[in-house]
Amino acid sequence: MTRWILSRPETLTEIEQLRLKAVLANCPELEALTGHVRSFAQMLTERQGERLPQWLDAVRQDDLPSLHTLAAGIDRDRDAVIAGLTLPWNSGVVEGHVNRIKMLKRQMFGRAGFSLLRKRVLLAT
Repeated sequence: MTRWILSRPETLTEIEQLRLKAVLANCPELEALTGHVRSFAQMLTERQGERLPQWLDAVRQDDLPSLHTLAAGIDRDRDAVIAGLTLPWNSGVVEGHVNRIKMLKRQMFGRAGFSLLRKRVLLAT
């Protein structure tokens, strides 16, 4: 079910589309959730951050508590989320380096101090 909801509808087989439609017909909450998930995915893939306020309003109108929690979290940093959904830049490279350093630190936990961690980070390629 989750894969069906998170996939682009055109990538599902005909049988999967029919089964998803049958499930959604019997569960209005799941149908609303599917609409919100697909709408957010479209905003994300097409960089339409300006649609975020309307999406948040639509989420709040439905009785989906878990999405209300997500909407509240997004609202706390709305400008950053809109920028992330709109602008072509990202911090992927920096996040990769941070992830690598954290992995090195976890490997060394309890074995050595900061000086060895520093050498491993500086000498790692």
